[in-house]
Amino acid sequence: MKFLKILLLLLSTQTLFAEKVEITSTSMEAEEEKKEVHFIGDAKVHKGKDWLHAERVIVYFGENNDTEMYEAIGAVTFEFKKEDKHFKGSADRVKYHIVKSQYELIGNAVIDDLANKSHVDGDKIKLDMTTGNVKVVGDKKKPVKFIFEMEDKE
Repeated sequence: MKFLKILLLLLSTQTLFAEKVEITSTSMEAEEEKKEVHFIGDAKVHKGKDWLHAERVIVYFGENNDTEMYEAIGAVTFEFKKEDKHFKGSADRVKYHIVKSQYELIGNAVIDDLANKSHVDGDKIKLDMTTGNVKVVGDKKKPVKFIFEMEDKE
């Protein structure tokens, strides 16, 4: 119960360096020993202009009850914006590593880079929101695909 109170305080408090994160779902289960909170059913995460929707979202906490990572599972769709970066896409599973500001998309991963007008898909995509770097992994059955617009100069 102590963990749940701390969790609710963390989720409802905005610090000087972090944006407020709001998570909604049809149900929630806190696992104190594992330091996890499961948001189950129509889970939605909103942070500033970023949003993510999934069937389930799991928030993982560290030793000092600081948020380390969250993971979205099942029919994940999202839109992420940071300065001049703007990404929209989907995947079977998305992990967000908070300290690194990195997303890991797993299974049927698709990202549309709306700022640079490009599209990439593969089995696994790593997106670094700090640098804008993208790393894509595919396989023989489903190779990496990259599509971009090119203007002819005449």
